[in-house]
Amino acid sequence: MMTRMGTALIRSDKLLIFGGLAICVVAGLSHYGGWPHLVGFVVSALAVTVLASVVGLAVDQLGDRFGPGATGVLQSALGNLPELFICIFALKAGLVDVVRAALIGSILANLLLVLGLAFLVGGLKHGPQKLGSAQVRTILVLMVLSVTAMAIPSIAHEVHAPASEHEVSFSMIVSVVLLVLFGLSLPYSLSRDKTKTSDPVPQPAKEAPRWPVGLAIGMLAIAGGAAAFVSDWFVAALEPAMDSLHISQAFAGLVIVAIAGNAVENVVGVQLAAKNESEYAFSIILNSPIQIALVLAPVLVLVSQIFGLASLTLVFGPMLIVALLVAVILAAIIAFDGESTWLEGAALIALYCVIAASFWWG
Repeated sequence: MMTRMGTALIRSDKLLIFGGLAICVVAGLSHYGGWPHLVGFVVSALAVTVLASVVGLAVDQLGDRFGPGATGVLQSALGNLPELFICIFALKAGLVDVVRAALIGSILANLLLVLGLAFLVGGLKHGPQKLGSAQVRTILVLMVLSVTAMAIPSIAHEVHAPASEHEVSFSMIVSVVLLVLFGLSLPYSLSRDKTKTSDPVPQPAKEAPRWPVGLAIGMLAIAGGAAAFVSDWFVAALEPAMDSLHISQAFAGLVIVAIAGNAVENVVGVQLAAKNESEYAFSIILNSPIQIALVLAPVLVLVSQIFGLASLTLVFGPMLIVALLVAVILAAIIAFDGESTWLEGAALIALYCVIAASFWWG
């Protein structure tokens, strides 16, 4: 088994895995050893990011056997695990505003920052990239519908609709509906991928050695378990670090937690675009905001109520909702033609920077 594992793991894989293990150990020492909170915050954030990358690497080894569509769904689902753990521990600590901002920030980071980086890197290296027109329209429509449905309780609150007087109950009803919608969309997403297996999809000329299935599953289990511990340490250091750096809860959730918790999409999506596998990159990047709206946010709402954590509802601040809807509409307009350019990527990144800066003060 060790010989097989040695031949399956290339040098970059080994560096990532063992580097992640070392960083997790340091994060544990900083948490239990009474290190300065700012040091613990930085180390644990780095550990979360590396563990998310290990999850993405292991999923890629499993998912590429099933094609881009299934891999996008699988990678986005497991790639959101670190953020799920972070948000649960944050709710346990009473940091509701951080969780609300992190949910919106994760969607913004994927739609603007990560998608923009993928367009920018891929465009500069390969010129305009095709995204697959049929797949683009299906993903974009589902993304717009799911994110809009997630925003409905906030809109009802702002217009003082009767439903706003039942914020918790309405949020739980919407959460259940969104989870059902995800369950209905999942078989369709996977079957759609099967129909595309006959299409010519560019592949790298030389594939790296593939991991054994048992090794990939083992890495997923280890990384997922480690992410639960590291997320707890990250949240424990988060509040003191915010006080030391004078960072608002909104900015911490919108930028820091969102980027750290979405490292899989940050790294894998840009790497695939750089390899000119633009359709694969697009599927992975946009499946994440869909799953945040349909799965992560609803699960957190239900968990907060069922297990007595700080109460989370789907009512977000007006600035967060405006930024969310603008980002969704803009990303849909840019990508709907089925082609990406580096300038469109630069525009998406610029908008993300402006939105992030607007939350620096709260």
